[in-house]
Amino acid sequence: MSTPSSPPAERDAPEAAAAAPKTAAVVYNPIKVSLADIKKSVRRHQNKAGWNETLYYATSIEDPGGGVTRQAVEAGADVVIAAGGDGTVRNVAEALRGSTTALGLLPSGTGNLLARNLKLSLDHLDNAISTVFHGVERKIDLGVVDIENPDGTRDRSVFVVMAGLGLDAQMLANTNDTLKKRIGWLAYVDAIARSLRDNNSMNIRYDLDHSGRKSMKTHTIILGNCGLLPGNLMLLPDAAIDDGVFDIVALRPERKIDWVGIWLKIVWENGILRRSRAGRQVMRLAPDLKTVRYMKGSEIVVRLESPQDFELDGDSHGMAVAIRAWVDPLALRVRVPA
Repeated sequence: MSTPSSPPAERDAPEAAAAAPKTAAVVYNPIKVSLADIKKSVRRHQNKAGWNETLYYATSIEDPGGGVTRQAVEAGADVVIAAGGDGTVRNVAEALRGSTTALGLLPSGTGNLLARNLKLSLDHLDNAISTVFHGVERKIDLGVVDIENPDGTRDRSVFVVMAGLGLDAQMLANTNDTLKKRIGWLAYVDAIARSLRDNNSMNIRYDLDHSGRKSMKTHTIILGNCGLLPGNLMLLPDAAIDDGVFDIVALRPERKIDWVGIWLKIVWENGILRRSRAGRQVMRLAPDLKTVRYMKGSEIVVRLESPQDFELDGDSHGMAVAIRAWVDPLALRVRVPA
């Protein structure tokens, strides 16, 4: 006698659940994006994918993205699209940390750091929106950092790409916003020049993965979840966004001329030589550059002798006297091309 099949209602229930239409939400910075253009493309792709009507939430000075993202999740969003600069992306990602709701990326502004490192479309609105509705999910790591402020207070933040202390954060604080709007990421060159004039170095004590406290004199220390900067500058060539560890670099020039060697390493070695077998052989024969120190680890504590500029994902985050940062592995789902 054959085994009876499952009742139709029981057999079809999982299929019905799987076929339930999804919902997207757009968290947008009204200063940086054109909502009319976004809505036009979103409507076309949501209808093609059979999704529900998309929800829209604007950021504000009071709520740069985290609060409205949580509202979107509570309203049933399966994907929250961050439409704005790197700050909007970071705030949305922080609110989605550890949830089943995915992050969609609609690049805008000058950095687009996460989209750049995931090799997503940077300048084609319709392609980016198509990825949200027709792509797949990829899990990536997040960086979490506890920050001790100069007044003794503490706060916690998340970053998706990089966090930095010292010169790189000072450079961001020195960036001219008007120039940034006019010439994009090249405005950072002006900020670098003005920051280098100060020639500020800092003494730090750090503990990497509980290996014991060490001291170092450096101009900047950068923790990377991934390694590509605007202008296709590969700062951290071995960084992977889902490997559970930070790639860390400390830049330690003793003289201003040493910045030339650092620049050549980032542009020439990291960006060009390591792409070919012959180039990698040249790199192996070359002496190590003492002014650039690379490290890896899943947790680091850094304490400073005096307050220093601090940045998260390319945005200035004020001053800090100490940080503790760690990797939250695969804590964020991101929509990427299928």
